[in-house]
Amino acid sequence: MTACMKTTPKCLTIAGSDSGAGAGIQADLKTFAANGVYGTSAITAVTAQNTTGVQDVLEMPIDLIENQIDSVLSDIGADAVKTGMLSSSEIIGSVAEKLTHYQIKNVIVDPVMVAKGGDKLLQDEAISVLKDTLIPIALVVTPNGPEATAITGVDVVDIESAKIAAVRLVEMGSKSAVVKGGHLDEGPATDVLYDGSSFHLFSTRRVETANTHGTGCTFASAVAAGIAKEMSIRDSVSQAKAYVTGSIRGDLKIGNGHGPLNHFHEYWISE
Repeated sequence: MTACMKTTPKCLTIAGSDSGAGAGIQADLKTFAANGVYGTSAITAVTAQNTTGVQDVLEMPIDLIENQIDSVLSDIGADAVKTGMLSSSEIIGSVAEKLTHYQIKNVIVDPVMVAKGGDKLLQDEAISVLKDTLIPIALVVTPNGPEATAITGVDVVDIESAKIAAVRLVEMGSKSAVVKGGHLDEGPATDVLYDGSSFHLFSTRRVETANTHGTGCTFASAVAAGIAKEMSIRDSVSQAKAYVTGSIRGDLKIGNGHGPLNHFHEYWISE
């Protein structure tokens, strides 16, 4: 008698490559692995990047991005897809078209706009395309405060304004929205989830460290991992918040600038 094999949950990340491995594709794949899902990737851009900043960027040709998506989804499939750095309106439009073609229901959109060191990763004219094509097919969109402000026009400065921005994002078509609170100046780090009918707040004490490069990528990927494992949106966000907090507290000492998170803090034993 053949034993029944459990289906392995799978996540596809469509994002840029970070040569320093703190953010982007590299952070996404580490997050998927640490959270028990099989990760695949479609690279949208290659960056020359380290903890001090982004030194160079090369966008991938549209047909190569599309071919990567086709290769993964036509064979391996995906229980959830996470999008990250989509730097141009053409890339955003093509990715949205592909995800619609494959009828991907669990799309987690991390609207990456600026790197930790301040380098712009999204062209200004691409924001309207993001709003018109990608956000309407999202299950969850996960901007930080400044990203939410750029997309919605709401000046996100506190929890109440974060709630207003989250509602606006859902009105744009996303099933739910998480406005992250790491950029707020005071109080605990509080993320605001609006699921279309109610708000849920997730708070943790702030960790004093410069090593937070890749926090947004990691959070969105952890949410995607939860969704791929058939967790609810609320539970996926909750476990993603806990995972990111633990990864920040892991406080790796890498490089001379904004170091990466410790994605394997639960598995690596520090001396």
